[in-house]
Amino acid sequence: MMRRLAAGVAAAALGATVLAGAAAPALADPGNDGGNTRLQLDVNPEPAWRGKPLTVEGKLSVQCDEDYISGFVSVHHANHCKEGSWHRLGWKRIVILFQPAGSGKWEYVESVKTQRDGYFHTKVPAYRSGTWRAVFQGSHDLEPSEATDWVKVIGRHHHHR
Repeated sequence: MMRRLAAGVAAAALGATVLAGAAAPALADPGNDGGNTRLQLDVNPEPAWRGKPLTVEGKLSVQCDEDYISGFVSVHHANHCKEGSWHRLGWKRIVILFQPAGSGKWEYVESVKTQRDGYFHTKVPAYRSGTWRAVFQGSHDLEPSEATDWVKVIGRHHHHR
């Protein structure tokens, strides 16, 4: 019950603009909480120089003692993992968002997929200080999760004449 509540709160926190682009899972079973996921995010360098590239990277994992889907394979109480350990999830969609400092609005940046080993990365230009957010929206068998990282951007605005 608590996991379903947490998933609902996380989904509500995404806002309508992010959820509008996501397709609802087919034949979702409301009684299945799904695997407990964890998303990690690191945006660097910190601080970043204005106009220079930022690397947005992280990984998506699922707790091994839960039932979950990995690709086309259904894993039930994964006994190949040590209790309490995590298994990285490949081929999952991660939405990257940005909220400029002082703004209350999240801006869509892009969507990326995790690689086979559960890691994802992309490069984006640094223009403003603010919070970066990576969101895994969950699925029928996996709970949603998200992570944030604040980055300060330094350097002056260049005014073109």
